[in-house]
This record gives sequence, structure tokens and C-alpha cells, in this order.
Amino acid sequence: MHLPPIDSLVLTSTAGVEIWFTLARAATGADGRPCVERGLEIRQDGARRPVPLLYTGSPPVLLNDSTMRAMLWTHCSPGDPYRVNLRSGHPVRERSEVTP
Repeated sequence: MHLPPIDSLVLTSTAGVEIWFTLARAATGADGRPCVERGLEIRQDGARRPVPLLYTGSPPVLLNDSTMRAMLWTHCSPGDPYRVNLRSGHPVRERSEVTP
């Protein structure tokens, strides 16, 4: 019997915002390797804001006191990076720079 992973603190900003791994889903990579992809939740002063539709297999990176970067994972592989507003929890896919 597999127990779901417990919530775990990933990082804390200087403003006291905490980023937690919360939800979990089992996934399988193209090579058949299993993994667990985790949902993110932003916590501050008793408020909890889940980051919608963004599961990841790596810790997010704090960019500043209002934004973090998280990689969207699908089938155990990292995909597009997303910037997540720490106040709203809203993720926005980063646009890649195209050089002519």
C-alpha cells in the first residue's frame, strides 16, 4: 500500500511567503520509469493559495518577493517554465526569446 506524500515546505521568501509541495500524482515516463509529480501551494498568514494545473517534479525557484518560476512536468519530464504570482497563485507560461 502506497501512502500519499505529505505536504512539504519547498522554500520561503524574505517576505514570509511559503511554497509547499501538496497534491501528488503518479506518472510514468516514456522509458517506463515511474515518478511522482507534485502540486504547489502558496501559504502566508494562514491563507492557502493552490497553484492551479501545475504539477512539477523539481523545486520551484524564487525570482523575487512576488514571483517564482516552476517547471511544468508531464510524464516525468520537465516541460515549459511558468512564472507564478505569489499573491494570486496564477501561473503564466514563460515565452522563449527568439533571435532572428
